[in-house]
Amino acid sequence: MRIEQHFAVARPPAEVFAYMTDPANLAAWQDSKVEVEPLTEGPPRQGYRLRERTKIGPRQWDQVVEFSEFEPGRAFGTHIVEGPMAVDGRWTFEDDGAGGSRVHFVAEGPLTGPMRLLEPLVRRGTERSFRHYHAQLARNVEAR
Repeated sequence: MRIEQHFAVARPPAEVFAYMTDPANLAAWQDSKVEVEPLTEGPPRQGYRLRERTKIGPRQWDQVVEFSEFEPGRAFGTHIVEGPMAVDGRWTFEDDGAGGSRVHFVAEGPLTGPMRLLEPLVRRGTERSFRHYHAQLARNVEAR
């Protein structure tokens, strides 16, 4: 499965990157996260891991996420180390020339088992969720 999205944030790339890579902010822009626990000590960086508890409707699950790419203000990648959906994410940031950011997002990974049979539904649901998350991220960063 692969999804791709573009969105704008009226703040510089460094600010958007710093906000979204701070584990303390994750549940504020991905509101399906009900608990976020850092598993790595120190500041976020490449190789940093955290455990996320996600709840969508009645379904709830945990996953361990690793920051697979970490270039402040430029690129941020996540890799699902443990969890039911091995779909990794990557965000890249560009200055829009007016003090804001253009953000490009790609989520990609294989679906397995019954999820594979439901790929069109899973893709639509994932696209909808990330459109919502990205809109919330922009609102939160712009309000700072």
